[in-house]
Amino acid sequence: MKKASLILSILAVIAAVAALIVSLTAPKKNHKATEPASTTEAVAGDIVFLRLDTLMMQYDMYSDLQSAFEAKAQTIESDLNKKGRKLESDIKNFENQINKGLLTRSAAEQQNASLQQRQANLQNEAAQKQQELAEESQVLLNQVMFAIQTYLEEYNKDHNFAAILSTTAASNVVMVGAPALDITQEIIEGLNAEYIKTRNTKTATPTE
Repeated sequence: MKKASLILSILAVIAAVAALIVSLTAPKKNHKATEPASTTEAVAGDIVFLRLDTLMMQYDMYSDLQSAFEAKAQTIESDLNKKGRKLESDIKNFENQINKGLLTRSAAEQQNASLQQRQANLQNEAAQKQQELAEESQVLLNQVMFAIQTYLEEYNKDHNFAAILSTTAASNVVMVGAPALDITQEIIEGLNAEYIKTRNTKTATPTE
C-alpha cells in the first residue's frame, strides 16, 4: 500500500465535502434597495416586480434556516476532518512500523487491509454526507420559495396586479423597471411579519 496515495485520497474526499459546504453556505450577493424616484405607487393592473436576491437576504425565515444548516454542515465537516486526521496518523504509524521491520508479513497484511477498509468507509461516509447536505440545501430553498409564493398569492388578492415578476443577479427577467413598480421592500416587511408570528407561536411556552 502506498502511503502517499492513500492519504491524498482521504484528503481529497474531505476537501470535496468542505468545498460543497462552502458552496452551499456562502452568502449570496446582496443588492441594496434603490430608493423610489417618485411617490407614485403601483396600482391594480400593473405588472410589478421584486428583487429576489435582496428578498432572500433580508427574509428572516431564510436566515434562520440557513444558520441552522450552516451549523450542521460545519459539524459534519469537523467530524470528517477529525476522522481523516486520525486515519492519516494511523497510516503514518503503520508505515513507520513497516520501515523499521516491527511487523510480520501477516500482521502487516492485516493492518493494511484494516486501513484500506477504514479509508473506504470514510469515503463512503463523506459521499453520503455530501448528498445529504445537497438534498437538505434544496429542501431549505424549496421551503423558503413555497412560503414566498404562498404569501404573494394572498398579497395579490388585495392588490390585483396583472403579474408579479422576479429578478436576480443571475436572471434578469426585468431589465428596466420604474422604481414605483418595485415591491421588494414591501414584500420583505410582510413576509417577516408573517414569519415572526409563526416563529413566536412555535417557540411560545405553554402556560399552566
